Amino acid sequence: MTLKKKVVQIAPQRQKPELYRWLLAVVMLATLALGWKFPLIGFVVPVVMLTAILYSLRKGRYACGNICPRGSFFDTFFRFVGGSRTIPPWLRSLPMRWSVFVGLMGFMGFQLMQDPGSAEHWGSVFWLACAVTTAVAIVLGLVWQPRTWCAVCPIGTLTATIGEEKYPLQIAASCKSCGLCEQSCPMELSIATQREAGRLEHGDCIKCSSCHAACPQQALTWPKAA
Repeated sequence: MTLKKKVVQIAPQRQKPELYRWLLAVVMLATLALGWKFPLIGFVVPVVMLTAILYSLRKGRYACGNICPRGSFFDTFFRFVGGSRTIPPWLRSLPMRWSVFVGLMGFMGFQLMQDPGSAEHWGSVFWLACAVTTAVAIVLGLVWQPRTWCAVCPIGTLTATIGEEKYPLQIAASCKSCGLCEQSCPMELSIATQREAGRLEHGDCIKCSSCHAACPQQALTWPKAA
């Protein structure tokens, strides 16, 4: 007679989005809804881009995981309908990512120069870029994970390159390599495998703290401010 062992899986704890994240998501939705009518609203887009780049100088992709309006949309409203499939390696490969970066920045630059003296034209271009990439992001999120776009986002690629080793996640010796942190990671990063190194130095870590919330050993922390 063969006895079958029952395997019990513990569902990973995902960090509950804070109120300000819902508000940021509303900002993104409002920008898309009103930008076509009021082009100057489109300037929200370069402000967000510049903010992410400035943050990357000290904290890597922290802005992506904490203050990006579109990222907040993925983590709040969209998380209820997003897919659950693994992001394919080809989509997050460097050739793909830099191709998207060059393509989008080239498109924006070309369009901006069509009427360089018009603030409304510039706002319209920024809004159009946001609308098109958000549409693509929604499709990708439905097919794979809600934050799939973050794996190919041009600004995410740039800030990941700038801040790859900045503000790394600290992994204590108490880590049991249970894998719950990796199950909760929206970027699908291998975290527990870095236990021996004691830190995760990965450019695509968006510092969202989902792994921290999921860790039953409280083995994951962020560097203390200097």
